[in-house]
Amino acid sequence: MTSNSIQQIPFNGQIIEAQKQGDSVFVALTPICNNLGLDAKSQRNRIDRQPWATGVMMTSVGADGKQHEMFMIDRRTFTMWLATIDTSRLKSEAAKDVVIAYQKEAADALDRYFNSGVVVNEHLLNAQHLRRMQNMELLKAAEGLIHPDFLEAKARIVLARETGEIPELDPTTRPLYVQDYLGGLGIHGKALGRMAGVFGKTLKRLYVARHGMAPDRADITTGSGQIRKVYAYTEASRDLFDQTWAVLNHTIGKAA
Repeated sequence: MTSNSIQQIPFNGQIIEAQKQGDSVFVALTPICNNLGLDAKSQRNRIDRQPWATGVMMTSVGADGKQHEMFMIDRRTFTMWLATIDTSRLKSEAAKDVVIAYQKEAADALDRYFNSGVVVNEHLLNAQHLRRMQNMELLKAAEGLIHPDFLEAKARIVLARETGEIPELDPTTRPLYVQDYLGGLGIHGKALGRMAGVFGKTLKRLYVARHGMAPDRADITTGSGQIRKVYAYTEASRDLFDQTWAVLNHTIGKAA
């Protein structure tokens, strides 16, 4: 067999390693056995004894970029082999559930991937769903501590992301962050880091002067998954952002 790149296909919270050769799809046996809690050597011996089975040694390029020699079975053999696994002999209910999921759906997952080029990354989707649910819990815990307009806008955004829709927001209650405002002015990277602190302090001072109190604070989730507190401004305060920018520009101009 010729060398080819092996594909990692997310399935049932695990990975199926497979590759296409011509019109046929081949599945790496050992990783599947590891997923199912089966002994790979014993399963290979079982497959070798079957007249209907097609198994070959293949040299493939793995995720680490190195070539590996693997015993692989074609899709038809893969399906028939899964069907021969007697789930009643498995020790735990969890193991039975995993094998049954493979018996019912693994072949379809391979077909979707290699025929349409589309696969659902279940790990990523589950992580995104969990993060959104955590955000909703944070928002609920903040009731009574943060301005309700800000909380409502954030909740609408999180729910819209969960349902794949566009959030319906009152423009004046849309959250407004210092980093986003400065980014809209073309300030990025290290310059943004230097400017954000000074901008935030000036903005807070102007907010207190207008409202007689400091702005509320809210928890946000950063791109790296960390949670930190920021002042909970909304679009209703955009004129204060503009005033802050004008003040800083004036100050910088006088210093120059």
